[in-house]
Amino acid sequence: MSDKQLSGILIMLVPQIIKEIIDNEKLSEDEATEALYGSELYAALEDEKTKLWHLSAKALYELYRQEKQLGKIDFPEEA
Repeated sequence: MSDKQLSGILIMLVPQIIKEIIDNEKLSEDEATEALYGSELYAALEDEKTKLWHLSAKALYELYRQEKQLGKIDFPEEA
């Protein structure tokens, strides 16, 4: 997958993840956006090799939540 294709997917996926954060964490849009972009999850999502873009926004939110609670992410094998 090219960088351009991955960028296109992220443009659609990131707002959905941010909405999950807003709805579940009760953060403002700015706070949720900053939290996601500063996360290990987002860095991994930007790396095409992780294949995390295959996962749903809800599944990615659960990985985000895991990172916040445990300080690390256990990446699923299917990603």
